[in-house]
Amino acid sequence: MAPRSSFEEERAGEIWRTHRRWLSAVLLAHRPRGADLDDLLQEVALIVTRRLGDLREPERLMPWLRAIAVNVARGAARRAAAAPAQSTAPEELDGLAAAASDLERLELQEEARHVLCLALALAPEYREPLFLRCLDGMSQRDIAEALGLPETTVETRIARARKALREAAERRLSRAGEPRLPSGERSV
Repeated sequence: MAPRSSFEEERAGEIWRTHRRWLSAVLLAHRPRGADLDDLLQEVALIVTRRLGDLREPERLMPWLRAIAVNVARGAARRAAAAPAQSTAPEELDGLAAAASDLERLELQEEARHVLCLALALAPEYREPLFLRCLDGMSQRDIAEALGLPETTVETRIARARKALREAAERRLSRAGEPRLPSGERSV
């Protein structure tokens, strides 16, 4: 392998700074439970740095980056399946209930935990565009480009994901004996 030029290193760094955040959302949508998000990001960064020269069509950068992230998440899932069973609680959920003196803040954090758990249960084709929109603030056009889908498909998937979350949250509330939301109000 030939040594990388400083230009290539700068280019890889700029690509990483520009795309790291939405790649985090992709990884969060696809990673197996218990896998550390920072470890997966580091693995993606290493692959991107090593293989940037393999990118033949620069206009396809976002789908190429997404494919790397999804493959890293799938690899982590395969490794997790081969490893002995451990706790199934996602690590990022543990930090949501961090010590806080304000009871209202604790209640909001608990609700956020529930919503995140519900979102993690969505099918990946709904979870990924929802996370890219809600966690990273990407536009539907950018999400469509990154996923290689038509904008209308992205719009539909986000709408269906939000509807599924609302319905799951309502089911959870009704099981807990809490009143359901009026039909015009949305909890998610």
